[in-house]
Amino acid sequence: MGRRAVVKGLAAGVLAQPWRGVIVHAADLLKLPTLAQAALLAVGPPAVLSGATSLALHGISAAESTVVHLTVPYSRRVESRSGLVVHRAEFHPSDVLELDELPVFSLDRALADHLCDGDKRTAFAALEEALHNLAPDHRGILHTNVRDRIIDRRDRRGIHRAQMLLALATGEAESPPESILRLIVVEGGLPIPVGQYEIHTVDGRRLYVLDLAWPELRIALEYDGYAAHEGRQGYDAERDARMAARGWITIRATAADLRDPRRLLAELRGAFERRTARPA
Repeated sequence: MGRRAVVKGLAAGVLAQPWRGVIVHAADLLKLPTLAQAALLAVGPPAVLSGATSLALHGISAAESTVVHLTVPYSRRVESRSGLVVHRAEFHPSDVLELDELPVFSLDRALADHLCDGDKRTAFAALEEALHNLAPDHRGILHTNVRDRIIDRRDRRGIHRAQMLLALATGEAESPPESILRLIVVEGGLPIPVGQYEIHTVDGRRLYVLDLAWPELRIALEYDGYAAHEGRQGYDAERDARMAARGWITIRATAADLRDPRRLLAELRGAFERRTARPA
């Protein structure tokens, strides 16, 4: 393009410079593959996309973000910068694969790393989504591979947290918010719930599927996502009434409860107390 055209494009907002020395079309600035390629150019080889970025490129929606994470060997001294987080760790060529011509960590390596040092809720939701995307008989293989990756990590920080999150994951959640709810209630001291619990009619037909449940106490926890439940208040109220007639207490959570779960946990504890149970 030439220097003059680049300067003119930057001034007009047609081009953007996410990091020094790298220019992209402004229209592509929020596209993760473009940002990922820009980050690799800014840092230079050897480097591999890692953490949440690697997971998002693997198709894990729970890890989507415009902040790029990549990993360089310990021998390199590369600093993080705004929108670009640089990690240092050793990796073998077998740990890396190409997705859309971008070097990324394998799914099990990326999950293990993020469980140890990434945002806890995002990491758990990403693990649940990765397991959910697999056939049930293949989930155990990924679970084992991630476990082995965690155990073999040279950096021992976050190992215990990662093992706890791995033990809690089932792959049953239908969405990242449901995974986060599961984590919230367990961290709040409540017993581990059953995911996707089915309610049947007397003749065996499936009537409802509950997001989370404690069947022995007949307590249900449902997540009301805005898109899925917009305009469904009447249906949800009727369903809750029918569940109550069957002896169930249904508690509903929203996105606000994910940000501040105090109301939700208080309501759940009240339900446990009414059923003469006590949180573990």
